[in-house]
Amino acid sequence: MLSDWHSAIKRLSLIFVALLLIGWLTNAPALVVLVGTVVYLIYHLRQLRRLYNWLRDNQLSEPSPPPEGRGIWGFVFDGIYLLQRRERDALTHLRSIIDKAQESTGALEMAVVMISSKNGLEWWNPAASRLLGFQSPKDRNQPVTNLIREPQFIDYYNKAHFNSPLKLGSPVNPSLMLEFQITSFGDGERLMLVRDISQLHRLEMMRKDFVGNVSHELRTPITVITGYLETMLDDRQNIPPRWGRPLEQMYQQSQRMENIIRDLLTLSQLETRSASKQLSAVQLQSLLREIKQDAEQVSHDKNQVFSLDCDPDIYIRGNINELYSAISNLAINAAKYTQAEGSIELSASRSVEGLRITVSDNGPGIESHHIPRLTERFYRVDESRSTDTGGTGLGLAIVKHVLARHGGRLEITSTVGKGSQFSCLLPADRVLTAAQAAARTGEKEVSGRA
Repeated sequence: MLSDWHSAIKRLSLIFVALLLIGWLTNAPALVVLVGTVVYLIYHLRQLRRLYNWLRDNQLSEPSPPPEGRGIWGFVFDGIYLLQRRERDALTHLRSIIDKAQESTGALEMAVVMISSKNGLEWWNPAASRLLGFQSPKDRNQPVTNLIREPQFIDYYNKAHFNSPLKLGSPVNPSLMLEFQITSFGDGERLMLVRDISQLHRLEMMRKDFVGNVSHELRTPITVITGYLETMLDDRQNIPPRWGRPLEQMYQQSQRMENIIRDLLTLSQLETRSASKQLSAVQLQSLLREIKQDAEQVSHDKNQVFSLDCDPDIYIRGNINELYSAISNLAINAAKYTQAEGSIELSASRSVEGLRITVSDNGPGIESHHIPRLTERFYRVDESRSTDTGGTGLGLAIVKHVLARHGGRLEITSTVGKGSQFSCLLPADRVLTAAQAAARTGEKEVSGRA
């Protein structure tokens, strides 16, 4: 390129010198230079015209060979032609990648939907048409919330909290259960993956029904066995001494089995029944005071110190029995696992994000690798210690389900040798003041358990 440019400069210099020489010989240098300059400009305008026509003709077709040109114009024509070919090759390569991606996603059983920054549908694969009922081209650029009108999906989409997937029935086939997973990318765009989990959902429901039915069927025989054992122990003086200890252990284990069955039934109800819409405005201080008294009764022989810190103006909108079950599980667990003369505190604090209800203790603490699994059913940190305290291994699972039904979550922090904190985090829309609770209609204000 540099040599062509130097050649053009040399050629222009030679032309200018030749014009001056001709003008000196004809005694009209200015006129000759003017005429020569005009001819030179006409030549370049003609080349620009050829370039314009060539670019115009190539806009909607494959690149045609460039016009013939000399000097720097030849280089310009060839350079533009080379750039056009490179651009067309790049576009062809990108188009082939897009076609392959669309073909591969078209073969997936999972629905793949691309959503623009304006929430409109840009592209979807055939599985999306089958699972969600999208129609092409009618639904293109339509807002996704106009096509999937379930309030639960709209709330999930608008809040943009995509850490966990959403399970929802198909809008076109109620017998299908779908799992929605949305990922943000680019400049406000979103990719939505929808998977058919109907079979897994049916298996999960069968499991829940099985656990509920078995627990219900076991409840009667265990109650009968416990009753007879209690009667026999009441008549201990007529029982041979060598049978006393075995009967006591049988009675203790039958009571433990009763507690396990009770908790299993509670979990089954929480999992299979929808959250009640008949909610109460619960005064939190009264609820925590009642829970504190119950926990003190459980550990009355350990001389533990209980404290309560809660603003009487805080009310919770929720199911009073479920909330009592969740928080009392935490308080009673703290009482069971904290040493004698230990301290346990029940506290509540409000923030912009919502409400934090915390049960703190100065007990032995829990090692960090146990914490992620504490809410699993029957998970034991220490099998021997849990057996001694009579725990069922289901309490924290119940807490987790109750909080999920109230839009909250459980947060656990612990330091070995210093104690543990179990916090119930509830969203701001569940928290009321006394004035708001009194002003609400259709909800009964409750100060304690119903």
